Amino acid sequence: MSERSMQEPTFLILTALAARPQHGYGVITDVREISGGRVRLRAGTLYAALDRLQSEGLIASDREEVVDGRVRRYYRLTGDGATRLAAEAERLRRHAEAASTRLRARPAGGMLFGRDLAGGAA
Repeated sequence: MSERSMQEPTFLILTALAARPQHGYGVITDVREISGGRVRLRAGTLYAALDRLQSEGLIASDREEVVDGRVRRYYRLTGDGATRLAAEAERLRRHAEAASTRLRARPAGGMLFGRDLAGGAA
């Protein structure tokens, strides 16, 4: 697949929706958990991303329910969204594998091609 890589928040939102449909606050909570607390989406950012992902056909509205007088909309991953998420996960896996392979091949003592890893000459 020749599509460009996806931004981390998009990847995390799609990942959050991969297991089950969720409402906005559920997605925010799940993204924070998946990222180990590193990514904290604001509601405005999330809903703009959800609108964009919906227009791209990667997610769809699943259902609505009223909780405490407020409408709660649930979103689900579409087939196209699952395909795109799987492709991105595979792309990231290949990159991580390449990095791991190169790190294992690195000479002991941190030297690589006559230079230390900080950039100084050997």
